[in-house]
Amino acid sequence: MKDPQNQISRRGLTVWRIHGWIESIIVWLICIGIGVGIHYLHVSFDYWIYAGLAMVAVLFTICFVYAFPKIRWHHWRYEVREEEIELKYGLFVIERVLVPMIRVQHVNMTQGPILKKYHLAEISISTAATVHKIPALTEEEAEELRMKISTLARVAEDDV
Repeated sequence: MKDPQNQISRRGLTVWRIHGWIESIIVWLICIGIGVGIHYLHVSFDYWIYAGLAMVAVLFTICFVYAFPKIRWHHWRYEVREEEIELKYGLFVIERVLVPMIRVQHVNMTQGPILKKYHLAEISISTAATVHKIPALTEEEAEELRMKISTLARVAEDDV
């Protein structure tokens, strides 16, 4: 089975890296807080604990800012056909999803402040069971895709 043809915008990497930095700052603050707490408890061999906390924070930053966004972007593919939407994504476990057009209830386009800064948007495709998302599309591509899916879903519904 061949992969879906379309890939999300490369600017999505930048957005995911910004999210990774925000998460990393939170992890660093938690590790520093734990270190300060340990310092005031006067735990013996506390320098090993400090080194461990620093290592956790550094590894987290490397993974969530550099490695994971690249892997995630590499695997993200989608394709919209007349009768279905195919999604392929994942970090370590790759998922392939087929959403029949007849099951699509509505399609939303959303932008947070970071996506808006980079002129990106996310499409949410709602079915009765769940919501499927296509992240990091250019604004034009997202609007075009939203309209296309909406039209195809309406046609599929009329055929039933």
